[in-house]
Amino acid sequence: MANSDPDKLMIKADKLTKLSFTRWSADWRTATSLYEQAAIGYRFRKDNEKAKEAFEKASKGQEMISSPWDAAKHMESAAALAKELGRWNEVSDHYRRASELYIECGRSQPASDGLAKAARALEDVAPDEAVRLYTDACVVLEEDGKEQMAFDLYRAATSIHVKLERYTDAATFLLKWGVAADKCNAINSQCKVLLAYLSAIIVYLYAHDFQQAQKCYNDCSQIEVFLNSDQNRCASKLLSAYEEGDAEEIKHVAKSSTISNLDHVIIRLARKLPTGDLKELKREEAKEEEPLDENDLT
Repeated sequence: MANSDPDKLMIKADKLTKLSFTRWSADWRTATSLYEQAAIGYRFRKDNEKAKEAFEKASKGQEMISSPWDAAKHMESAAALAKELGRWNEVSDHYRRASELYIECGRSQPASDGLAKAARALEDVAPDEAVRLYTDACVVLEEDGKEQMAFDLYRAATSIHVKLERYTDAATFLLKWGVAADKCNAINSQCKVLLAYLSAIIVYLYAHDFQQAQKCYNDCSQIEVFLNSDQNRCASKLLSAYEEGDAEEIKHVAKSSTISNLDHVIIRLARKLPTGDLKELKREEAKEEEPLDENDLT
């Protein structure tokens, strides 16, 4: 049937959105309905390129008739098709636009979910953009007081940093996760605080940055829930073993049940401890502890 031909539906819809001597105002409502029908027709044909374009125009149409929720849904459909086509820049752009539209509706959860979908799609092909998307997804939830819904996003971003061997960035994300979890009063959230802080210390140790691990431990111990926890005691044992240069004790602590309860990506790092030269670590510590020679004015 002619009316069900998506190409003809697109032509008709495009005409309705353009002004002419005989049409002084665009008929976006009718045009949007035609774009939607065309998008479905193209998708049925598995013509992803044209289906994506139809959903993009349908999204704009829903915006023009003041329906941001439906506009966001169509933009997400366009983003999913962009993923199928390998248009990675469009995946990010379209999901970001969908997120903005959901925020216009006051819906932080789907806004964050859209950004997370984009991040997952880009983890392998554009990891830096994936991290930015995960970060923005966290911010959307935190600004709406929904920190507890962001935990998996922090975990995913941390995993990317570890995969890319950006250990300082990974530890920073873990500490942000701990702060976000500490804002929540639920018991499960307090548990995440403990796991996040211990994980950050382990990441610093894996990067052979004992000084930063020690500082992280001291800072986290200012938080009462961590100070009196098994995770604190585990971290203390690890740091003591490092100070003593006891590789066997480090390996023993790394196999403890406390560490076995962490995320798999952190467990894998812990099982490889110690990294680097423990003797060199002790020499660095000794150097830092050397008393100042008052007669040495150089």
